Amino acid sequence: MNTSQFHGVVPAMATPFTADQRLDEARVAELVEGYIGAGVHGISIAGSQGEFFALDEAEHLKLIEITTRVCAGRVPVYAGTGAGNTRQAIRLTQAAQAMGVDLALVITPYFVQPSQDELVAHYTAIARATSLPVMLYNNPPRTSVNVLPRTLVRCMQACENIVGVKDSAGDLTQSIEYLLEAPRPALLFSGRDTIALAMMVHGAQGTVSPAANVFPELMVRLYTALRGGQMDEALRISNVFAPLRAAWAWGSFPVVIKEAMALAGRNAGPARAPIAGLSPQVRRDLQQVVERIAAEARRTLSSPATAETALA
Repeated sequence: MNTSQFHGVVPAMATPFTADQRLDEARVAELVEGYIGAGVHGISIAGSQGEFFALDEAEHLKLIEITTRVCAGRVPVYAGTGAGNTRQAIRLTQAAQAMGVDLALVITPYFVQPSQDELVAHYTAIARATSLPVMLYNNPPRTSVNVLPRTLVRCMQACENIVGVKDSAGDLTQSIEYLLEAPRPALLFSGRDTIALAMMVHGAQGTVSPAANVFPELMVRLYTALRGGQMDEALRISNVFAPLRAAWAWGSFPVVIKEAMALAGRNAGPARAPIAGLSPQVRRDLQQVVERIAAEARRTLSSPATAETALA
């Protein structure tokens, strides 16, 4: 299965809601266009950052439909189709395939804590029900379930269309082991901005990035600097993001990213209840962080990339 189109910076797109918490369909299209205009290499929807857990199935599918239509093949669509049980995940994955997405990004079941054998059975059942490339999504801080490298090996051996893993565990050793132990070349994407650069240095093809919701152009510049051999510049830009990464802890997930987006001019509305907005003081602190990074982004992006980097 050809997976060469899957690489680079892929925003873990926040799902926009109106003030009364309805799915903001018009804003979905605006955000997608904005990210494509910023030079991203794909769009990831209905993931953890996209509050998939707060969407009903009709909203989930509408979000996929709008995104796929707006992307129109310009960049790949990574559709979150995971669920708490295998049957529902298969249904979502098959619906996403019918809409024309490029890859199914399937989080481990949550609340229940399946064994590694049960994870193999879950993922292989989903993969056999679709012709899409299937990427496992490992996020133990949210699900309390960890996909071991050997489990990825077993899944890839069983199904040709299981192509790799998005890893949000934050364990660089385990991330590297996914690549080293895979039975054939595997996709590896970072789901944690804190180690995205390190993972790409060690062979990951890209990052499904929460921070790219806020500053997509700057994250793209980090990626192209790395691919162009400008490691010092890539590291410098990664460090620019550090205060924003630290700020994620200032409120309940995922409200900080949504409020940072609004402060940066990419409003995605509120998080869904019960998650509340930030206090005025925390919002002021966050505004300072966003403004500092925005100023650095303007300086960085006003400097032309080298020809080698621009071609990456």
